[in-house]
Amino acid sequence: MKRRYAASGIAGSEGDYPVELDGRPVMTPAHHPLRVPSRTLGDVIAGEWACQGDRIDPSTMPLMRLAATAIDRVAPDPARVIADLVAWGDSDLVCFRADHPVELVRRQGACWQPLVDWVAAEHGAALAVTTGIMPLEQPPESSLALRSVLTGLDSFRLVAVHSVASATGSLVIALALLAGRLDAAEAFCAGALDDLWSLEVWGDDAEARQRLDVRQTDIVEAERFLRLLRHQA
Repeated sequence: MKRRYAASGIAGSEGDYPVELDGRPVMTPAHHPLRVPSRTLGDVIAGEWACQGDRIDPSTMPLMRLAATAIDRVAPDPARVIADLVAWGDSDLVCFRADHPVELVRRQGACWQPLVDWVAAEHGAALAVTTGIMPLEQPPESSLALRSVLTGLDSFRLVAVHSVASATGSLVIALALLAGRLDAAEAFCAGALDDLWSLEVWGDDAEARQRLDVRQTDIVEAERFLRLLRHQA
């Protein structure tokens, strides 16, 4: 798409900030006005538009993409997104452990068990842990606790949590990042623990490393999105 604007910026006040191009509102792919609850986030998204060259490259606007997804796909039906996230929790990465080799078992326990303990203490979601890949039924009260946490989030935070859960295979890791229990680097290492172990044991693989880089970028941008949301002024 060719660039047809000279300047970008934001308008509005008090938790409702439309992003504008030459004074006209930016529209999402579903033709909703792009309005965000944080001036700081709006300024950064406007900066993504300002940095475009003669042609618009959406891949260079990750925060715009997250905001648009929150508006177009999460806000109209948050219950669907919450159900999807609870399903991540029911088959959460951190609950499925290896039984060998010893070093991998040790690393999983050291990294993941504190997160299992944290989500139980912080949110009342006591999750069962098993070895292998067989299905594991989580206690219904734990799934309800996770659902309650997610129901309290707005569409913008839900989209960030969904992005991290998708990148890591873990709702627990996503909630830990949301709460500041993990930073982006720690969340990536927790979610990619098995893959990083395989690369360490079997040697580096360009395609596998590229997939990990994409996942890491998604986590970093989601963390940045959440951080900017916290600046409401």
